[in-house]
Amino acid sequence: RVDEIPFTSETKRMTTLHTTPDGVVAYAKGAPEVILESCTRVLEAGGDTPLGDQDRQAILGVAAQMAGSALRVLAVATKQTDSRDSAEREMTLLGLVGMLDPPRPEVKPAVEQCRGAGIRVVMITGDHPNTAAAVARELGLFQEEQLVTGAELEAMTDDELRREVTAIEVFARVSPIDKLRIVTALQERGYITAMTGDGVNDAPALKKADIGVAMGITGTDVSKEASAMSLTDDNFASIVAAVEEGRGIYDNIKKYLSYLLAANIGEIGVVAGAAVLGLPLPLSAVQILSINLATDGPPALALAVDPPDADLMRRPPRDPRTGIWTRPVVTLMLVAGAWSTLVNLALFGWALSERGVEEAMALVFVTLVLIEFVKAYSFRSERRSVLSRPFANRWLNRAIFWELVLLAFVVYVPWLQAPLGTYSFSAGDWMTTTVLAATVLPVLDLAKRWVGREVAPSD
Repeated sequence: RVDEIPFTSETKRMTTLHTTPDGVVAYAKGAPEVILESCTRVLEAGGDTPLGDQDRQAILGVAAQMAGSALRVLAVATKQTDSRDSAEREMTLLGLVGMLDPPRPEVKPAVEQCRGAGIRVVMITGDHPNTAAAVARELGLFQEEQLVTGAELEAMTDDELRREVTAIEVFARVSPIDKLRIVTALQERGYITAMTGDGVNDAPALKKADIGVAMGITGTDVSKEASAMSLTDDNFASIVAAVEEGRGIYDNIKKYLSYLLAANIGEIGVVAGAAVLGLPLPLSAVQILSINLATDGPPALALAVDPPDADLMRRPPRDPRTGIWTRPVVTLMLVAGAWSTLVNLALFGWALSERGVEEAMALVFVTLVLIEFVKAYSFRSERRSVLSRPFANRWLNRAIFWELVLLAFVVYVPWLQAPLGTYSFSAGDWMTTTVLAATVLPVLDLAKRWVGREVAPSD
């Protein structure tokens, strides 16, 4: 090889020049319609023959037929020449090459998962329209069979593209500027747009997209720099897995924060309520610190690694303008805190008249601790009943078990009773505190139903 005219997305071809015993020979490969424009002859069994218009149409028909079988089709041509400038003119067509590049088997299920999650997948490719359509059908992307080529896209105004872009499923034979226009049109229609790419020419679209995703293996350094993230395995299914992971993390942040705030609302409510009613303080400073540091912490941390809901990827995307504190979350927090306040104030008032201040404070302390444990299970979901996979989070189960052991030590070990203001509970005391703590479960399930969420148990 002595020279090369490199491939570009604009020319859609590549030509190399080689020295042979007969002189310098140029060989070209590229899109069939592009190579045919450079050819005036075709190689047949008897030698070179002129290439007429009818022959061109027949060859393009064969190329379209091959592309319809999901083959990537290249035309190859040659010319004997001494000049680089004339190497790509008046060539002789050698034939067509069809290459099968099937999508990975995990891509189709990933596309279906995206559709269930409210994520619309669009194919943008430089391949022949027939090839793109065949692959799109195989992946389940071509349901409405809306395909636009780069030439058709170039003829569209920006306003026309903006109107039509949401209906188009496949873009074929596109250029880098076409990709940028597509991303821009989708964003102007209000879509959060992710774009994948691996070449230098993909960099503008990757940069423009809300989330640019570069190929970590085949991607160029420029595409990786322009992207927000890189795929280490160049696998589309990994993007879907990342979406699922992100949704799970976001849900767990909500669980963690809402549980802690609901616990604090209950503690503040019982102390403030007693002050308003003119009652003694129902909790000592040491008891409040014990609840905040020892009781609430481990369950909250366990909620941060809660397993995702089974329907996580069947929900529509979250509105990016909506924060964590949605109506269901705030409602559950307030209901949980208010019910905890009412239960403990009622218990404290009764115990004051029957047991005295010290035992009343101990009963409120244990009841409040048990309510926090019960609420942790209910706050695993803002949508489902606590009866739906109640013990699926093994870390939460371990945290609650450990906390119950600590609570038993606090209640029955004499040298812990004095600083924490407890006494040895009878079976009746445990029954009272446990039943009162458990009442928060049906209350929170009713609150979930009230805000219009699903609360039926589910696998």
